[in-house]
Amino acid sequence: MPELVYPPVIAFAKTMFRVLDLRITVEGACHVPRSGGAVLASNHVSYLDFIFSGLGAHESRRLVRFMAKQSVFRHRVSGPLMRGMRHIPVDRSAGAESYAAAVDALRRGEVVGVFPEATISRSFTVKELKSGAARMAREAGVPLLPVAIWGTQRLWTKGRPRTLTRRHTPITILVGEPMDPAGWPDAATMTAALRERLTALVDRAQREYPETPTGPEDRWWQPAHLGGTAPTPEEAAALDASPREPSTA
Repeated sequence: MPELVYPPVIAFAKTMFRVLDLRITVEGACHVPRSGGAVLASNHVSYLDFIFSGLGAHESRRLVRFMAKQSVFRHRVSGPLMRGMRHIPVDRSAGAESYAAAVDALRRGEVVGVFPEATISRSFTVKELKSGAARMAREAGVPLLPVAIWGTQRLWTKGRPRTLTRRHTPITILVGEPMDPAGWPDAATMTAALRERLTALVDRAQREYPETPTGPEDRWWQPAHLGGTAPTPEEAAALDASPREPSTA
């Protein structure tokens, strides 16, 4: 089936990157296989992470099919685009169906993108991971690649105003070495190893990030353990459990 939607969307995104002069650094793109199925498992700090995680596969000329919540597919603007790019809807009331669709895509040789934290991390540290990414990699017999994203939270994240026109923002994308499912006895052990690798990659991206906050009011995008004012993991968990979502207007 020809790709009629994905290439124009990528071209538009790249044009916007140039207009905004985003300083994008991609490392480890060579780890993405040029053929066959693979799972890309990324940390999650921004509503835009799927766009940048997909860039990690561009060097290998792969189009990533991301798993995303069902509501995005129902939206009048994003819905037709998501369906046209053959992303995979996740209905939390019918998770088995979404999981089966992802495994089927992997067996057909697709690259599937997953955010195993399930939600954006308000603390900007790696949360506990769901086991779905490891389970589908094991079931389909494909490699699992950790992907670290950093800097995208400065454009649009939970509890903060959107700054989509912000210029010159550095964005870091680090693709880790593939994890062969045969190297772990079960999905739980593999998920624990994935979290360790993701954390190491995110820590590196944070250490090597080329900018620091410009002052006290700009420390919000740094995690607490680096002196930022983002919630601690414990505070973030309490916010996630709260029935009221902070305004992003």
